[in-house]
Amino acid sequence: MTSNNENKLLTKSDINKVFWRSFTVNASFNYERQMNQGAQYALSPILRKLYPDKKELGEALQRHAEFFNTTPMLCPFIFGITAAMEEENATQEDFDPNTINSVKAGPDGPAGRHRRLVFWGTLRPLAGGIACFAGTYGQPVCTVPRSCCCSTSPNVAGALLRLHWGYNSGMKALNRFEELGLTEKIFTAASIIGLLVIGGMSASMVSINPVIAIGSGDSAIKLIDVINGIMPKMLSLFTTLGVYRLLKKGTKPNTILLGIIVVSVLLTAIGVF
Repeated sequence: MTSNNENKLLTKSDINKVFWRSFTVNASFNYERQMNQGAQYALSPILRKLYPDKKELGEALQRHAEFFNTTPMLCPFIFGITAAMEEENATQEDFDPNTINSVKAGPDGPAGRHRRLVFWGTLRPLAGGIACFAGTYGQPVCTVPRSCCCSTSPNVAGALLRLHWGYNSGMKALNRFEELGLTEKIFTAASIIGLLVIGGMSASMVSINPVIAIGSGDSAIKLIDVINGIMPKMLSLFTTLGVYRLLKKGTKPNTILLGIIVVSVLLTAIGVF
């Protein structure tokens, strides 16, 4: 892996194409792999340039068909890093393409939460407050421009900067890691973080709370408390593993979703939930 400019295949114009397409990352959100199709669409211009061979292009598109989810404001930064890694993969024979998705999934941890806090928890309420204040004083026409200036404009302007920053810092970081002999360790750590982020979603997004209780009155003990006392979110883990096993056996996602709905309704009807 080298840092020579002659190995750079992507131009500023190519990166800008990813910027414009990144706004549609949520347009095809799905419950199976969430933002994966949006990521494919945003990255496809650079993938077509980096991989003129149809077989290699197909492998790259398949690589980005994997599960992907983050706060939309963080997408440009992640896409920038991804573009840098895809460029390295296209120019270096010894590059491991399996690390690309690991690194792509990693930043959705603490960084994703901070982005949500800044944009959704700070700028957006601030913009809404200013708009409401303007509206109460008889200036409804000013509410939209002021809201855009306080919330939308910083996001759009920052997205372009984050995209180029991710691409440039990604290239420099990869070359520096190679010089220090840390590439394998960094990517292994990124893989672990990515798995932790995705694995933690089974605990935070899968909710299984049966209302069955042992005993009666004030002394009754809820079954879910007993199960969580053995291992927190055990039912969520087993449910996730069960769905994963069905997917590995070739069961269609829509069939699994329909089955979950039917089972949930039946268990609720008999008083389990």
